[in-house]
Amino acid sequence: MFTNAPVAPRLREAPTWLLRPHKDKCYTMTFDNGKEFAEHETISAELDVDVYFAHPYHSWERGLNENSNGLLRQYFPKEMELTEVTQEQVRRAVDRLNHRPRKVLGFRTPFEVFFGKTVRYTRSPLGVAL
Repeated sequence: MFTNAPVAPRLREAPTWLLRPHKDKCYTMTFDNGKEFAEHETISAELDVDVYFAHPYHSWERGLNENSNGLLRQYFPKEMELTEVTQEQVRRAVDRLNHRPRKVLGFRTPFEVFFGKTVRYTRSPLGVAL
């Protein structure tokens, strides 16, 4: 789907392609101030969301993003060479994070909240994570 086109159009295509089926659940988007978000008005119009920009060096204005980066770092530490990460490793990490209960969600998972489904968890008979 994506090409070697300039970054801004690709960064417009990705969120609209991914979020269009779920746009009823999207209300706002907060971006960095990079030129890669030059087409933010198109994203806003296509998804019918309000777009905000974080101030430079104010990472707390994008708290969920910063928290998510920290969670991803559990799987992909800073010293890890990301060019060596496989698509399967990314898929597995994302799946685990989407099925990880969060205090802020009332100890439900992002999957449960987003899709409105309850997932039943059982303990391993061995008492260890598999």
